[in-house]
Amino acid sequence: MKAFKAYDIRGIYNEDFNKEDVYKIGYFLPKLLAADKILVGYDDRESTPEVFQALADGITDQGADVYKIGYATTPMVYYGTAKHGYKASVMITASHNPPEYNGLKISRENALPVGYDSGLKELEAMIENQSIEPVGKNKKGNILEHDLKKEYIEFQKNYLPDLSDLDLAIDVSNGMVAILTDAIFGEQPDYLYNELDGTFPNHEANPLEAENRKDLKKLLLEKGSDLGLIFDGDGDRVMFLDEKGNFISPDLIIALLAEYYINQDKGKNILYDIRTSWSVKEHVEELGGKCHMWKVGHAYAKLKLREINGICGGELAGHYYYQDFFYCDSGMLTALIVLNVVARLKKEGKTISEYIKQLDKYASSGEVNFKIENKVEVMENLKDHFSEKEEPLNFYDFDGYRLEYKDWWFNVRPSNTEPYLRLVVEAKTQELLDQKLKEIRKVMDVD
Repeated sequence: MKAFKAYDIRGIYNEDFNKEDVYKIGYFLPKLLAADKILVGYDDRESTPEVFQALADGITDQGADVYKIGYATTPMVYYGTAKHGYKASVMITASHNPPEYNGLKISRENALPVGYDSGLKELEAMIENQSIEPVGKNKKGNILEHDLKKEYIEFQKNYLPDLSDLDLAIDVSNGMVAILTDAIFGEQPDYLYNELDGTFPNHEANPLEAENRKDLKKLLLEKGSDLGLIFDGDGDRVMFLDEKGNFISPDLIIALLAEYYINQDKGKNILYDIRTSWSVKEHVEELGGKCHMWKVGHAYAKLKLREINGICGGELAGHYYYQDFFYCDSGMLTALIVLNVVARLKKEGKTISEYIKQLDKYASSGEVNFKIENKVEVMENLKDHFSEKEEPLNFYDFDGYRLEYKDWWFNVRPSNTEPYLRLVVEAKTQELLDQKLKEIRKVMDVD
């Protein structure tokens, strides 16, 4: 099925998948995860009511019960799954995608992710090869309520610093975080698009795109805010602008999170993905921490963080994971921890831009995408070209390739779902970065 991806099920609704497909997913899910009750939350997209009903029909026709949260952020579903011992859960969302999309993020016991390599492939095979035989009326499951909102807000408030001295600008992107903002941040911040609207009338709910941050930057500069925050559609990601309106590269935020936890003596092991700046590793090691590099994607990060007994971790895409949040990612929790650091800086007479400038020592390309069909061949060409010129000091091959040299490094990795190669290059100077980007483009044979 076209909608089955590496980390979730997602696509244009009624093109890539439809309610009949969702019914089948619901029907086979209890069997896949040996679950007699499934927790379900959902976002505010126009297709969501139909998706929920089809999913619930499938689950109950298998004889399992649906425990409905109602409107939720994705992290709220993770919290409910792990905290209340569900063996399976579903968040109905297409995250940051445009309004015509929808999808399902599936988790198993302890909020462990169900990706294509950890269950979705088997689920797809069940749908394609097994017959559907609904249980009789007497064995049919029920749809029950599980209201988590109040409990979840109280959990988040454990991390809430004193905001009285901070001026904040917050863009909620008309996404699901709108159900939490007033209760957690109160009325003091300057809000943008703090109402649920699954048509996303103001901008797409994807904070990685600069176009979607324009309104926040304008508001922040007008109000003289200390920090700008922008959430994505389902609330599992958040990104930041400094007080000058400059975008803070999401991998650098990992350093702030590490500082928060290491200074509390909560642990030392920090996880980051293969695209992360040297700056993060250097800062974490200065704090006495230990860094672990791993693959991109929540299906990998959550398992790896457990394996290394990590206190937190993050990705260039703006996902951040926490041991004390069941090894899951949360935009709101990240926002609160970053605000703890910013509040401390302000008391010391420092700004977030000063902190980041001191931290960010290298010139970076950011992640650049190239549309290339022969992805593997081009990756091999890049690896061979630079390895033959000079043996790398460090070489990693668990998610594409990362080759590190004395003064620069690059990571090239294939998209799981599209004909794209994704490239990140970092160097000690802008001049060297420009030189290496030019050389890489020549080897890739792209303009």
